[in-house]
Amino acid sequence: MKGKRVEVFETEKFAAGAARAIGGLVSTAVVKHGRCALALAGGATPMPVYRAMTARDFKPAIPWDRVDIYFGDERCVPPDHKDSNYGAARLVLMSHASIPAGNVHPMDGARADRDGAARDYEKVLPARIDVLLLGMGPDGHTASLFPGSPALSETERRVVPVTGPRPPTERLTITPPVIAAAIHVVVLVTGAEKAGMVAKVLDGSATPDELPAWLARGGTWILDTPAASGLKDGGRGRNALDQTIGG
Repeated sequence: MKGKRVEVFETEKFAAGAARAIGGLVSTAVVKHGRCALALAGGATPMPVYRAMTARDFKPAIPWDRVDIYFGDERCVPPDHKDSNYGAARLVLMSHASIPAGNVHPMDGARADRDGAARDYEKVLPARIDVLLLGMGPDGHTASLFPGSPALSETERRVVPVTGPRPPTERLTITPPVIAAAIHVVVLVTGAEKAGMVAKVLDGSATPDELPAWLARGGTWILDTPAASGLKDGGRGRNALDQTIGG
């Protein structure tokens, strides 16, 4: 993954700022390679970002017909379930962007054979994701890699079934090798309740077993000001080359 960068936006400007940053990476990948493999994060934080990316006046314009959509994790529920990452992304992103159906590659969370679903997704997933979007939970988890999970020690499998601490507990997730291989990793975090964990990952010392988000430490972290408030000087004391404050 590319070198670490921290971008901080006022809360009301977070979605637009994150969307611009991601849109730029996606558009650049298309220019360089003809297509872009974009892996989406689930949860509430990225949803306003996805909405912003599909706005009529959004710049840079994303050539959605040349973007392949993948997912970093999925809850083992039907695609129309309220907890489905694919279902949420379909409502806020795919239904508003001109993305051909064949470009969208959801994990089969409803499949009873979870290991089989994971192994099949490994065959679909490209060797390197161009832009991998991740979030971070208050416990430091990312994708569905939770503290202490055996999946954190995985070095060969790229997608595995896991059991999380909160419902829906049964999930599918990418593994550390996928994060390490991604060309660009973008971590989206908002909220003061996550400020301490952000600081531990970016300013402190930990292990992936303790804080799985540590695996993405070398990526681009896009934060709102409350999430950045635990960083040294609220994040503003960092080298200007490593940080952009969106005001």
